[in-house]
Amino acid sequence: MTDIRVWVDGALVPPDGPAVSAVDHGVTVGDGAFETLKVEDGTPFALGRHLARMDRTMAGLGLPRADHDRILEGVRAVLSGASVPFGRLRWTVTGGRGPLGSDRLGSELTYIVTAVPHARPAAVGAVVTVPWVRNERAATAGLKTTSYADNVVALAYAHERGAVEAVLGNTRDELCEGTGSNVFVVSGGVVRTPPLDSGCLAGVTRELVLEWCRADGIEVREEPLPTSALGDADEVFLTSSIKDVMPVSAVDGRTRPTPGPVTTKVQEVWARHAARGVDP
Repeated sequence: MTDIRVWVDGALVPPDGPAVSAVDHGVTVGDGAFETLKVEDGTPFALGRHLARMDRTMAGLGLPRADHDRILEGVRAVLSGASVPFGRLRWTVTGGRGPLGSDRLGSELTYIVTAVPHARPAAVGAVVTVPWVRNERAATAGLKTTSYADNVVALAYAHERGAVEAVLGNTRDELCEGTGSNVFVVSGGVVRTPPLDSGCLAGVTRELVLEWCRADGIEVREEPLPTSALGDADEVFLTSSIKDVMPVSAVDGRTRPTPGPVTTKVQEVWARHAARGVDP
């Protein structure tokens, strides 16, 4: 963990040292928002879109708008020095110090920015469905909050079964999302993904895939899908800020040819458009 670069409220700090108050509301009740970005050759990808989504999450939580300049100060700090060939950048903004409960004190927000180099994701990966669901009517549905315990449990379940990701449905028995990814299925040559009212996160990579595929003539639909659509699909792929477009090689142990022809086209569209600039 010593290769993680950490910046908290204006200063670089040791990754294993104390830096945040024990009564910070992000620690005690998970009252905060975060964003994760891909870093290539020391440069974060889609910075502007991630800042915009942070604004939506903070508003949804009823917290003040985060200071973009403050976040960017931390980004510059953790990406200074030796370039990160490939890695993960994350910023977290919490409600600041609070009581040992759900009330807020109106404290100053806490800003944390971290960066870490790591290996590139695998080219393909297996997924499993899990017995838990997303509540599409929850107050935090669709928000990227620090309350991630459900995802931790679900991802551990997937890893125990040899999968890279867990896929969840919602309370309506519709396909929703992964713990850190959006899910796409291909059937009848059409790319399909759950709509935002399914309770899924409005993923930045999801958003770009929708825009770029439509611009290049690939039919892609946002529509409610039964959970069974995952196993019945001709092709399945995941999108995330780190994985980009990852073909799914197996669903609940059932293997499939990977990548399929439509997924391959989507990967080509992604690569071509992403190469045009780091802040699309």
